[in-house]
Amino acid sequence: MADTHTEPLSFEKVWAMFQESDRKFQALSQETREQFREMSRETREQLQALTQKTDKQMEKTDRMIGELGNRFGNIVEHLVAPVIVEKFNNLGFEFTRHSRDHEIKDSRTRQPLTEVDILLENGDFVIAVEIKATLRTRDVEEHLERMEILRRLADERGDARTYRGALAGAIVTAETRQYALKTGFYVIEQSGDTMKLDVPEGFVARDW
Repeated sequence: MADTHTEPLSFEKVWAMFQESDRKFQALSQETREQFREMSRETREQLQALTQKTDKQMEKTDRMIGELGNRFGNIVEHLVAPVIVEKFNNLGFEFTRHSRDHEIKDSRTRQPLTEVDILLENGDFVIAVEIKATLRTRDVEEHLERMEILRRLADERGDARTYRGALAGAIVTAETRQYALKTGFYVIEQSGDTMKLDVPEGFVARDW
């Protein structure tokens, strides 16, 4: 009789699945583009009529990749939040609460301004965590803008707590890691089958 027992999903399993799936899809997308360029050199005239159709198909593929990444992202956010709380508490923060998919609205118009994947809070600090499958330079820049919004709205409501930012990714290049750390963000990334909160010697977190 077949064993129908399945082990529950853990953070480590989903984080590893997240990382591997993103790598495969990125490689597939690149391979498809390379094959198209190679074909166009050999049969340029024949493929001119197919250019528009191919572009639409590529856009569809990119959307599918993005949607899959979002689904994995939702799972990872659910499992990663307690781990992130633990990592920061080990640094002495003692966060008492956290929330996921925290929507930030304008205090006057109530219009959405931004969203925070995970928000960690206590009486003195707030840390906004952005999670990506593959962390890129533009994600660092977008999080900078997000932090400015958070600080402005905090000032409007008299919130004097210190705000800091963190970025988490299944795949983090050395260049992006260095840029994020230089900017003053904590970096959380895949390390084997778990996560690592990167706080190198000399790192100074930026306060908002």
